[in-house]
Amino acid sequence: MAKRMTTQKIVTPSAESIASSARAAQKGGLPPVHLWNPPDCGDIDMRIARDGTWFYMGTPIGRAELVKLFSTILRKDGDDYVLVTPVEKVGITVDDAPFVAVDFNRRGDGLEFETNVGEKMVAGPDHPIRVVRDPETGEPSPYVLVRANLEALIDRKSFYRLVDIGERADYDGVVWFGVRSLGMFFPIIPAAELE
Repeated sequence: MAKRMTTQKIVTPSAESIASSARAAQKGGLPPVHLWNPPDCGDIDMRIARDGTWFYMGTPIGRAELVKLFSTILRKDGDDYVLVTPVEKVGITVDDAPFVAVDFNRRGDGLEFETNVGEKMVAGPDHPIRVVRDPETGEPSPYVLVRANLEALIDRKSFYRLVDIGERADYDGVVWFGVRSLGMFFPIIPAAELE
């Protein structure tokens, strides 16, 4: 007698079910997403635009608390971005960086950045600043590391403010223009290009 094989179809969770699982996993602070290894449930129609707007099925997610909740279960696996809970993992699309640094302030000898979802970090060894320049236009895209391979694109007004407080310094044998935070120098552009 032949055995009847059954196949189990993995159903991609909805934003509502992911939010429910994320709420259940919250215990104060950021959940330990790096420890979770749930089954991959495919991709969900969720996208983070370059300006930090989260979209679900093509519509902006208007509830700030829901965006903040989703941001706490975001993880980068290789080149892919996923929302992960103890019971499911779904891929999402990120146009550039998953966060936007919308402001910064001096805190002692550090520069404390705040993201569009309210996370704060002080640029330094654990939160470096890097600037990528478009090879064709030379346009800079500045980033600060938020946590575990997740960066924030520093918004234009904040980048202009960084340039205002910048200085020249020798960096790996080349004079650069950049900024300091927690005693570290973060290069923005070779000083020779400013002449």
